[in-house]
This record gives sequence, structure tokens and C-alpha cells, in this order.
Amino acid sequence: MPDSLTSTLTSYYDTVPYDSHPFPQSAMEHLEALAFLFGLDAPPPATARVLELGCAAGGNLIPFAARHPEASALGVDLSPVQVSQGVAAIAHAGLSNVELKAFNIADIDASFGQFDYIVCHGVYSWVPGPVQDAILRICSENLAPTGVAYVSYNVYPGWKAREIVRDAMILRGGPRDTPDEKLAYARGMLEFLEQSARPDSVLRKTLEETMPIVRGANSSYLLHEFLEPCNEPCYFKEFATRADARGLAYLCDAEPSTMFVQNYGEKVRDPLLRECGGSQIMMEQYLDFLVNRTFRQTLLVKQERARDIRYRLDPARIRALEFAGVFTTEDGGALTLDAREQPCNAMRNLKVTLRLPAHKAVAQVLEARYPASASAEALIDAAAKLTGEPRDAVERVVLAMLEELVILGALRFRRTPVSAATEVSGLPQALATVRGALSLALSAGANAQACNQWHEPVGLTLLERSLLPLLDGAHSHEALAEHLASEVRADRLRFIKDEKPLTEPEALKEFAQQQVALALKDLRRKALLTA
Repeated sequence: MPDSLTSTLTSYYDTVPYDSHPFPQSAMEHLEALAFLFGLDAPPPATARVLELGCAAGGNLIPFAARHPEASALGVDLSPVQVSQGVAAIAHAGLSNVELKAFNIADIDASFGQFDYIVCHGVYSWVPGPVQDAILRICSENLAPTGVAYVSYNVYPGWKAREIVRDAMILRGGPRDTPDEKLAYARGMLEFLEQSARPDSVLRKTLEETMPIVRGANSSYLLHEFLEPCNEPCYFKEFATRADARGLAYLCDAEPSTMFVQNYGEKVRDPLLRECGGSQIMMEQYLDFLVNRTFRQTLLVKQERARDIRYRLDPARIRALEFAGVFTTEDGGALTLDAREQPCNAMRNLKVTLRLPAHKAVAQVLEARYPASASAEALIDAAAKLTGEPRDAVERVVLAMLEELVILGALRFRRTPVSAATEVSGLPQALATVRGALSLALSAGANAQACNQWHEPVGLTLLERSLLPLLDGAHSHEALAEHLASEVRADRLRFIKDEKPLTEPEALKEFAQQQVALALKDLRRKALLTA
């Protein structure tokens, strides 16, 4: 990358830091499970060596290191400002197995060693061609033989329309001096176009598709996606060809439900299966056109491993996974262990209809345990016990159900158990790094997030932020309630009942106990309490 462009990008990211938080699809536990699902064994994350390219302030890497003290993690980023923020966070958390460096990705070489997992989220499309090539070179040369690389990037055809909006925003906002000015002028351009575009024009259609995104996104996203110096989308097939030239093979997408053609209906499934002739890459490219896809999260492996990839799911591998999911009936009633059809809401707002008693038994167990996982074997045993049917009779039904829900995207899965709490204990406990996060302080602002056991950012209420530092396994519910009451007395929290502040000691004590119970229930469901 020319020094001038490097300086421009460094300055841009120093001035407009990238939003640094966990990206669930890039979690090493998720990458391991995906590799296993499609026929490959990947290194266990608990002892893995991990490299993140474009780590920002470490919001995606630090939680991984906290979960796995025997693993080692290295993050590099062009922005010294963001790296220094991450280094401070690492020091505060007391972690010794993660390091961040201000470093040019293009300068990484063999001296860095090999890594079991390489993650590059939100970088590839936003750097020039030579750096894109360097990313793929690193994913090849610095990847361990059984390792997995994750790269996310913008894709056509979906970005064809968005480029019109980006070009218009840059035309008016690009020449301005500060990020706030750039964004204000760019928004003004879009408002003008929205008011002036002809009803039957391509521009009108483009704005109708894009404006909801522009209006709903935060400033950091808009500045990086629509106004930063580089944004170079590509077609998926082009990306796969570039990866192939570097000795890398396409494994899968980080959201595997997008890959299964049966999810798109019979009119799509049969013609595409005939057309693509068994090529998953061609299938993916056709599907990108079908859904007008804008963004991809691709997993890559060494080319030598391509012959072992299997896109027809193996029941033995389904059987070896851990699963988690939510199931609530549409009518709000309980699941009944009979043959009556019951429509349910599952993860990702998916609708599933449960018909057999064994299906409903599995759904009951997963819903009750969530966010903790359960093995396929445990689910088979539970279904047999709850329905009173022989284990052999429910085994095939349960395994077929799990496979179908994985294909649909209605289940989460891992290779090893997720140690989230299945119930609230008398002495609740959260991860030490979550309890000690600087963002929990009530003085840190109105909004705060934490990374949960599924590597997701979850929002926290003021009440939860007040309780989390005490969730060390040594404080009872009564002690937690007394802490809340003392915070109210110190005027750091306020309890309102019937539109009036609670101050009377007995009423305050009772209300604090109720709030502790509710908050702990929510924290468990958010996967912030450990088993």
C-alpha cells in the first residue's frame, strides 16, 4: 500500500474509530463447529493460537482470550489510537494471553508463525487491492495445516445499488473537513435526492432500499461503510478465485442456513441443483443474485483439505454436536406432548411447526436450558423420558429434527458444551472480565454492553450494571438486594413505584429483592451467568 494511502487510512481510523465489539459469527467456537459440520476437524479453541487482522480496540478478540486462558491471541490494526485503547482494556482485565499491535497488515510475514484461526472482519473490502491480496496471503501462509480462516467483505450484486448512494454521499460529504461535517453534508445529499428523484426511476428504487439502513445505522457505521476512502466490493466467485490462487479453498459461510438451497423453495432448489452440477461455489454465486446479497462471511481452509469437505450433512457429526435454541408457542401456551400441531417462534424470528411428541420434548428441553447447550445424546434421552417412548423409537426422529433445524438456522451449535447457567443459583456468578468491565460503572454513560458466553454483545440495564460486579459466587440474593438498597439510599439508583420514588425502608427492601430476582433471571437468559 502506498505510504500516502496508509497514512490516510490510519488517520481516518484514528479519527473515526471502528466500533469494536464481539462478532458472534467470527467466534472461534463457531468456526470450529462449522468446520466439523462440513466434514473437517479444526483445532480446539481452548488451546488455539489466534490472529485477528484489523482488531480495532480488541472488542472481538479480548472476550475470546478471557474465555480461554490456555489459548493465545494476537491482534493487529493500523490505528495506534484504537490499539492503545485495547491495550488499556487488556491491562485492566489482567489478561496475559492476548496482545494487540499497531501494525500494517501487509507487513506480516512468516516470522509471525502459524495460527489455528485467522479472523479478518470488516477489513477486506475497505482496503486497496494489494492489501486484499496480503490478507489472503496471510490466510494461506500463516494458517496452520488444520486451521480455519474467516474473512468478511461486501459483495455484488447487492452493493451495486448501494454504490450509487455511496458515490452521492462522497460527492457532497467527501470534501468536508471533519467526520461530523462529512456525514451531515452526505445526509443532506440523500435528503435532496429522496425529495427530487422521479417516482419511476432507478434512483428512487435504490433510495427506497438503502435509506432505511442509512437512517437506522450509527455514525461510525455510516462513516466507514459509505464515506471512508476505500470500499471495494466483489462478486463471491471472484473472491473464491483469488483465494484459490493463494492455495485456499472455500469451506462455508458463517451463517450456514444461507447455503442450503432447500431453504429457498422448490422452484429454486431443483433448477439450481441441475444448473450448478455439485459446485458449491456456483450455487453460492447464483444464490447471491437471487437474494441480492450485500455482505459475506466466508470460511477458508488449506486447499489440501478441500477433498474432505462434505456439504451433505453426516448424521454422525450432527450427533456429536451441542445444541441450543428457543421455542415459544405462537399462542403463548405450553408445548403439549401430543400429535397436535403447534406453531412456534424459534431463533432469528423463524417460524417452526412442531408435530410429534418427541419434537416437542426436544423443544421443551432446549427452551428450559437456554442459553446453555445440550448434547444430541442428552436430547434423545430426554425425549424418550418425557414421551415415555423407547429410546430407539425417538432417536431417529430427534436426529432428523436437529439436522432440519440446523439447515433452517433455528439452532445454535458447538463442538463442546457452553457453560452458561441453566438456572439462577443462590450464589450467582458471572465471568470475571464481565464483572470487572470499565463500562459497567454508572458514570460511564447511559448505555453499556457485555460479551456473553455465545460471543454476542448484549445490552445491560443500569440495574444489571450495578449487580454484575458483585456476581462473584460469594454474594447471596439477600446481599445483592441490600447492595441495591444502599445504592438507592446513596442516590446512585432510583426505584420508582406508582410514579413516586421508594424511600420507606421495608418497601425499599422488598422492592430490591424483587428487582434482584428479575435482574438475575434476565442475566441468565442473556448468557452472562456461568454454570
